[in-house]
Amino acid sequence: MSGATLRVSILAFDGVEALDFAGPFEVFTTASRVAGRLQPGSASPFAVASVAEAAHGQPVQARAGLQLLADHTLADSPKADVLIVPGGVVDAPLASPATLRWIAAQAAGAQVVASVCTGAFLLAASGVVTTDAVTTHWEDIADLRAQFPALDVRDGVRWVDNGRIVSSAGISAGIDMSLHLVERLAGRELAERTARQMDYAWTREPRTSPTHPTSPPAHPSA
Repeated sequence: MSGATLRVSILAFDGVEALDFAGPFEVFTTASRVAGRLQPGSASPFAVASVAEAAHGQPVQARAGLQLLADHTLADSPKADVLIVPGGVVDAPLASPATLRWIAAQAAGAQVVASVCTGAFLLAASGVVTTDAVTTHWEDIADLRAQFPALDVRDGVRWVDNGRIVSSAGISAGIDMSLHLVERLAGRELAERTARQMDYAWTREPRTSPTHPTSPPAHPSA
């Protein structure tokens, strides 16, 4: 662990999947807490903040009703070193030119841009990914391919790492991807200790098991 603190910005919006947002939030904040124990007095590896289009003091309502108060609005958010775009029901941000412009502007200056689940649709709609290899929740693979046919949409993987652009499959896969990013940015020891602190069985390899579903059964999208 070395170097300057990286600013991690996580987008919040009405309809965001709670764990898409909270999973990466927990990983990066826990990593910073664990790093402080490993190297007391050293700079924290990550500074994590949430950003939403909503005005200050106005909550974002996540999917299933959980309310969140973001740290920053789109207008006053600082430059992100690591930009996390979660998914969920993404109709609201897809219909918001301000949100899509913000994603594009922040992505342009970020070291790493990562999406969770249907956050890949927001990266595509904002022009951050065009012909890149990406993934999303298994139920949304066909829609992503249909809406953005130039993308190389990967099925049967927990995440896809293209270097600067990283995307994950649905919900809990965002935790695996975030731990992978901690390993990339701050070292394997910190990533392993973070997973241990979270009591989380980290799936280190991006490919899913053969039993992981690759086509949707007859029930609503997760």
